[in-house]
Amino acid sequence: MTTGGTPTAGTAAGGTAAGRLSWLLLGVLVLAQIGYPLTGGADRARLTVATVCLGWLLSVSHALLTRGARVAAGLVLVTTGGGLAVEALGVATGVPFGGYAYSGALGPKLVGVPLVIPLAWTWMAWPAWLAAVRLTRPGAGRVALAAVGLAGWDLFLDPQMVAEGYWSWRDPDPALPGVPDVPISNYLGWLVFAVLLMALLGPVAGRAAGLAADRDAPMHALYLWTYAGSLLAHAVFLDLPASAGWGGLAMAVVAVPLAVRLARQRRRSRTGAAAPA
Repeated sequence: MTTGGTPTAGTAAGGTAAGRLSWLLLGVLVLAQIGYPLTGGADRARLTVATVCLGWLLSVSHALLTRGARVAAGLVLVTTGGGLAVEALGVATGVPFGGYAYSGALGPKLVGVPLVIPLAWTWMAWPAWLAAVRLTRPGAGRVALAAVGLAGWDLFLDPQMVAEGYWSWRDPDPALPGVPDVPISNYLGWLVFAVLLMALLGPVAGRAAGLAADRDAPMHALYLWTYAGSLLAHAVFLDLPASAGWGGLAMAVVAVPLAVRLARQRRRSRTGAAAPA
């Protein structure tokens, strides 16, 4: 295996147990997200919880089956455990996101935080990290890109969840143009905490977490689907055009280079396969 975005030689994702499970879970996740605009009220809340649980299972199982128990445990410790800690701090003190509170729509709470919320950090932290692994070499640049990849998602997530009433902000000013119900401090808090998560993930999870692998294709697909699906849903189905624009710009920092890198890799593979022996 090599780092810095160079694909490894080995079995393709679709031909392994890890790949089959990851693609299956991703397919179910996509179907659940497609169903989101078609539901409402309590059914939509239940579907949201189920989607987050699926996303957590997808990311953790992929980490376990492709890189081993230490990486999976490190991922859960840093992102799920860290997510619970920072959310509890945020609900209690307003640091680092600003003052907010959760409604009861997302199920049982621990220290004021719905139990499903920390799972969402893990769900998107892993594909954001692996996108950065594919695109950059180890170091500060990788941490920064992965953090932007994760924090950019929140420009879709927060406006959508606030619109559903799942949480609310005590003082949403100042806010981004067109997104009046979410303070800018929230996005900055996400970015700061995302940097911390990504800086810890490599050392805690171990060297294997920073190695690129062909079997990461489902996670790359998850990241690109989240970008494209969120952009379409906000712009067309959820009547949130401003968050479509802001989220589209933010996640594009990672999604566009990732899509270009994967397309070039696929083109090279086809060219190599077509070349005469």
